Amino acid sequence: MLNITVDTKKIPSLDTERSAGYWQNVLSRLVRDKVAMFAAFVILCLLLMAVLGQWITPADPYAASIMKRLKPIGFEGYPLGTDELGRDMMSRLMVGARLSLFMGITPVLLAFAIGSTIGIVAGYAGGMLNTSIMRTIDVFYAFPSVLLAIALSGVLGTGITNSLISLTIVFIPPIARVAESVTTQIRSRDFVEAARASGANALTIIRVHVLGNVLSPIFVYSTSLIAVSMILASGLSFLGLGVKPPEPEWGLMLNTLRTAIYVQPWIAALPGVMIFITSIAFNLLSDGLRSAMEIKN
Repeated sequence: MLNITVDTKKIPSLDTERSAGYWQNVLSRLVRDKVAMFAAFVILCLLLMAVLGQWITPADPYAASIMKRLKPIGFEGYPLGTDELGRDMMSRLMVGARLSLFMGITPVLLAFAIGSTIGIVAGYAGGMLNTSIMRTIDVFYAFPSVLLAIALSGVLGTGITNSLISLTIVFIPPIARVAESVTTQIRSRDFVEAARASGANALTIIRVHVLGNVLSPIFVYSTSLIAVSMILASGLSFLGLGVKPPEPEWGLMLNTLRTAIYVQPWIAALPGVMIFITSIAFNLLSDGLRSAMEIKN
């Protein structure tokens, strides 16, 4: 069963403040990573398809025709065949990228903002505040991420908004834990101690000295959660807790095509293939960022 865990022993340790030269070296190493660049190219193509899909589709993704239902791949006028209602699969996959990527990326971005804030405050404050916050966060680890997302969506109700809220809540704890661990390491560094000794207040120290060092590893970790988010979002749609018909979304398309798996298995598998390609691309890009930033596992 899918679950999100964080090994705090593997959280990166950063000894000095980031400089412009450091980021230039990161970009240079990332550009030389052919696998990461290919993954970035795939993600860029998917993003362009999500943005421009409704204008470049070969057919109307909502136009149904019972006479043309479940046509095979390569059928005349339908390069990827048709679905159970005779709608063009290529057009629906292209338009479906918009909601699928939105449901995968948005919860992670929201959780990144909220979880980073919680973790940084807990890590810098320490003491009882840290203990109170992190023990509350630990409660969420009693539940596998899949079950937690399903339970929250079931309580909040179906729909895109409630799915986003559910997924955001699922991803806040792991990001907060990473942020707290990295911040705890950074707050004892010499440059932070020097700033504290000079009379700078906590807010200034966090803004000037802490954020620049902790946001990078938190961001890299967060990018690795996008693939998980897409899988969870697709799973919610598959169960009828996410996007509602007739909107095209890859997880929902898997659900509606499940009855056609014995008739047109290749067509039924196409949404799953898109989810797989997107997830792999985000994972490879995350690995490339981690290597370029010299963050060791």
